[in-house]
Amino acid sequence: MNGAPSNQHQTYWQTLDMWLLGSAVALLMLGLVMVMSASVSVAAENFGNPFHYFFKQLIFVAGGMLLATVVLTIPTEYWQRSGWSLLLLSLVLLSLVLIPGIGKTVNGSSRWLALGPLRLQASEIAKLFLLVYLAGYLVRHADMVRTRIRGFLRPLLMLCLAGFLLLLEPDFGAAAILLLTSMAMMFLGGVRFWQFFLLSGAMAAAGVALIVTSPYRMQRLTAFLDPWADPFDSGFQLTQSLIAVGSGAVTGTGLGGSVQKLFYLPEAHTDFLFAVLAEELGLLGVTAVLVLYGVLVWRAFAAGNAATRAGSMFGAYLAGGIGVWFGLQAAVNIAVNMGVLPTKGLTLPLLSAGGTSTVVLCVAIGLLLRIGHESHIASVQALPKRARRMPA
Repeated sequence: MNGAPSNQHQTYWQTLDMWLLGSAVALLMLGLVMVMSASVSVAAENFGNPFHYFFKQLIFVAGGMLLATVVLTIPTEYWQRSGWSLLLLSLVLLSLVLIPGIGKTVNGSSRWLALGPLRLQASEIAKLFLLVYLAGYLVRHADMVRTRIRGFLRPLLMLCLAGFLLLLEPDFGAAAILLLTSMAMMFLGGVRFWQFFLLSGAMAAAGVALIVTSPYRMQRLTAFLDPWADPFDSGFQLTQSLIAVGSGAVTGTGLGGSVQKLFYLPEAHTDFLFAVLAEELGLLGVTAVLVLYGVLVWRAFAAGNAATRAGSMFGAYLAGGIGVWFGLQAAVNIAVNMGVLPTKGLTLPLLSAGGTSTVVLCVAIGLLLRIGHESHIASVQALPKRARRMPA
């Protein structure tokens, strides 16, 4: 009896995807360093403590890693059974932020729920919960999704409702990430090509209509197309970001050597952390970050493939969705920082400062590790007894 707990403990460590875990931890640790560097001046000015944002982010990282450890012990079947509950909770949270007195408005956007000294960003929680719901739906209605347009449209109605609530905040970036990730999961679920491309075209047309009919989105688009036409107003943030990225060259100005973070570049420790990283660590640092994200996305899809072989389609769809989510959000944030896409309020996953985002993304990593663990156990159990024995 004394050996049972240690064997269980040993089994968890033996089945963990160390490439996935290592890349995630490396991004979190690099994020702490860069948040500290990017926020020193602003924190000292606003709070009289240059490490204010660093200590806040450190608490969130620690809390996120603790929750990821807890998630690692929870079987994925519990998540699958909770899909509808998580969907309803997501819609409730996205609705609450729109109610005056409950939702907290910052810079014209109502995206947060105030919980004492903490602010909860509903969209970050909703993204993960909605992916869990969709993965469960694809399992429950696999045949209908592949053969009937009704099976394809039913979950998208719920996701479009969530997207509509996000647009009311407004949070166009989160809505786009959610819908694009959901479309990728539907594609993995086997929807017919003509349905997929028809809806993709409809979504693209809707996105263009939203931009054209919204003055502030149109302003962002025109500023993105030519930020130097108005470098001190509409194009200020993008021009400062481009200056930071260009100043980094190959080796960077050195950690802490960024000039643009000194009250020039707004949101330097959140949405535009990548620009500061590029300035201080240069092309070498940027390449390292891209490699880490590449490894993370690769291992997410590897976990999905392993789940497919083990017969766990819920794990397969969820792992694929999380992989697309991480890769897509990182790509959009980096593209915005480099002037390839219009400005969006999206953080750089696991790197940027942000309490809810950091914790939720850590939970997503815990889910990926759990999916990999269950797939490994299932593959071992499928082996003949003699091959299943572990060496002493």
